[in-house]
Amino acid sequence: MKKSVKISTLNQIYASVLIDAVYQMKNYPITLASNIIAPFSVLILIILVSHGQLLGISIIGALITAMISSGVNLQIDLSHIKNDFKLQDMLISSPTTAFTYMLGMAMAALVNALPALTVLTGLAILLIHASVFAAVTIFAVFSLIFAFSVALGFMLSTFSTDIQQNRAFVSILTVILATIAPIYYPITYIPASIRDIAYLSPATYAAEIAQNAIGALSLPVWHVELNWLALGAICGALFVIAIKKSHWADP
Repeated sequence: MKKSVKISTLNQIYASVLIDAVYQMKNYPITLASNIIAPFSVLILIILVSHGQLLGISIIGALITAMISSGVNLQIDLSHIKNDFKLQDMLISSPTTAFTYMLGMAMAALVNALPALTVLTGLAILLIHASVFAAVTIFAVFSLIFAFSVALGFMLSTFSTDIQQNRAFVSILTVILATIAPIYYPITYIPASIRDIAYLSPATYAAEIAQNAIGALSLPVWHVELNWLALGAICGALFVIAIKKSHWADP
């Protein structure tokens, strides 16, 4: 029985990847360009403005942007599936749980982001020369920030009734999560008087941990530990809220 449940769950996840990632990339190649443009456009700009001095930090920032963007933009696809295709109504009446559905769509978002992530990871390996410990640290940070963005995207999609509303959410969240956070440069570049504003975004904690790991930002141990605690708490809390409070089934 347990084996059949596992197979069913894997099949559902596989179907999500096929529908929301493979199908899109195969039939609409422009989606590949769209997924790459956002992180690379800012990356190139920062490198040019800093004359290459922020190269390593910018690559890390582009990776964080790609993870956030893939998760947050997922709400548009989820809204389309829910409101236009009415597929979520079918899933609610099936054995599929909200967690399985969200996990499948998260994997689809990851596949969509794979081209950008592959190029950026290659650049990071060639140009940053991070230690094994730093690489593991960065991977853990990216996993947390991706989980956060997926949970946020899923939750907002279940409340939304129109895809245009979701596009507005994406624009606002992109500004809050990726613009006010110092992910392409050290937080020391922000004036001390307004530096606290950056900590409204979980991406700030992720960026500080990653930048410290590659030696681009020097932080005391307690500060790094506090960043881990804040990032983990935010991601965990939002994940629970997304599962418990989202409008998976209409009342």
